[in-house]
Amino acid sequence: MKRCCWLLFPLMLQGCASYYSHYAMFPAEVSAGETRQIRLSWQTADYPSWWFVDDKATAIKMEAQCSDRIWRLRDDGDSGAGACGAGIRACGEQGLDLHAPTGVPVKGEGVQCLAIEPGQPEITIPELGEELQLLVSCSPLLVSLPDGEEEKNIDYIRASPVPYRVYVRTAPRGSLRARLPELDESVCDDE
Repeated sequence: MKRCCWLLFPLMLQGCASYYSHYAMFPAEVSAGETRQIRLSWQTADYPSWWFVDDKATAIKMEAQCSDRIWRLRDDGDSGAGACGAGIRACGEQGLDLHAPTGVPVKGEGVQCLAIEPGQPEITIPELGEELQLLVSCSPLLVSLPDGEEEKNIDYIRASPVPYRVYVRTAPRGSLRARLPELDESVCDDE
């Protein structure tokens, strides 16, 4: 009987959570000066307050239309968060990014390029609401890289000293409303 209970325990853990998909889509200028669609997306598992497990979340994925560069913003609870500050952030990469306020290329992992709710370093991804602030502090060193005979676009949202205000949609995971809006890549082919 004891063995049976231990086998059911992981199933009980999964059954106590409510699962949600979150996304935001908004137009913004990239560093090359073109207006592109920017998409943020992540998923959460929300547990009841009486349950002993904390809410969980995936990293926030940020993508720009026509770009192959994908950013992942992580909070302090994620082992892959990087050593570039506290809160929900993404660190710059050496050889790819430039810290916009100083104009210095990123060297090592210590430069925070993206931050969500920068004034609240203690906030975690599961605590985010319907509106958030996204601070972009870096620019790409190059907007494209050679990829065989073609160029690979790695541009992203333009750096700004003022955070972008982003409105988030939330839907139960698996529902029709949880489907991510597509980034229209047809404009990329025209260029």
